[in-house]
Amino acid sequence: MRHTISVLVENKPGVLARISSLFSARGFNIDSLAVGETEDPQTSRMTIVVKGDDSVLEQITKQLNKLIDVIKVSDFTDIKYVERGLALIRINAGKANRGEIIELANIFRTRIIDIASDSLMLEVTGDKDKLEAFIKLVSVYGIKEMCRTGEIALARGDNKRGE
Repeated sequence: MRHTISVLVENKPGVLARISSLFSARGFNIDSLAVGETEDPQTSRMTIVVKGDDSVLEQITKQLNKLIDVIKVSDFTDIKYVERGLALIRINAGKANRGEIIELANIFRTRIIDIASDSLMLEVTGDKDKLEAFIKLVSVYGIKEMCRTGEIALARGDNKRGE
């Protein structure tokens, strides 16, 4: 099972290293990791995606809560949340196929952010399924380069748990 965990931490050097080493020391693989400063410059939010059963998630959560720099750990498994990722993709795009790629970009509401004589660079945002569907469709044209972020997530405002 896929679990998305949000960890609010103190914005200090070494926190990311301590948390990632916690996962690796216990044999857990991180599928996705995104870290960024919050509205408060003293804190950062880490969004971590892992695969495992509920006992794995429980163990991870307990270990995270033991770390001094961790302020709050939220498991998004049973609550409504919004998740987004970002991909920058440079696609082969000559005169023959450029129109088709632009049409696909419009359908997926992506942005063309760079144009060259033989390629287009697109910015794609959305949930994991949207990104993977778009990547699959444009791969037939030839992906020259691609870079993806980890997923970021926040609980929806209507959650009863107040997360």
